[in-house]
Amino acid sequence: MTGIKRAAGEVVHQGRDLVVELGAIGPDTRRGRRFGYLGRNSVICFPPNTLFNEQYIHIGESTLFGPQATLSAGMVPGQDMVTDPVITVGDRCLFGKGSGIVGHLEIRVGNDVWTGHHVYITDQNHGYEDLNLPISRQVMPERPVSIGDGTWLGHGTVVLPGVNIGHHVVVGANSVVTRDLPDNCVAAGVPARVIKHL
Repeated sequence: MTGIKRAAGEVVHQGRDLVVELGAIGPDTRRGRRFGYLGRNSVICFPPNTLFNEQYIHIGESTLFGPQATLSAGMVPGQDMVTDPVITVGDRCLFGKGSGIVGHLEIRVGNDVWTGHHVYITDQNHGYEDLNLPISRQVMPERPVSIGDGTWLGHGTVVLPGVNIGHHVVVGANSVVTRDLPDNCVAAGVPARVIKHL
């Protein structure tokens, strides 16, 4: 019985591997051609979580998004955006499993940016000042975000609207970036602050 279980388990794993391979999105796939640009050798691993309005998303060459990624221009499919592209990701980037980029105005990620798992980047936040309106119905201000070349965002990092992260910056795990970070530094915390200059 053990031999049968082992053989059946191997079949299950081979089947899963085949599904993951066939479900990956690259520049030559039907889903990949929906993007404004999806560069050579770039891959969005299967399964993605959410992909909305890909025509407003430009991804460079040799960039990898791990499984369960969210890439969204706007909040609903078919939404018309005021800028194009909304999201731009450079070459040779690596985004960990479960990471998300949700843009409404402008998010720019440079070349060679790597992240841990479950990183979230957005250029829009919720208004909450009017106590007579539910937060979901208040104005959601948008401010551009940029992340410089060669930066590393640790596991669970959140990058909020209006932030400019410089080149060659390390952001510690579970940090929340609420203000600009200069080139060549290490930052960590909630909110993230510079703890070391390189």
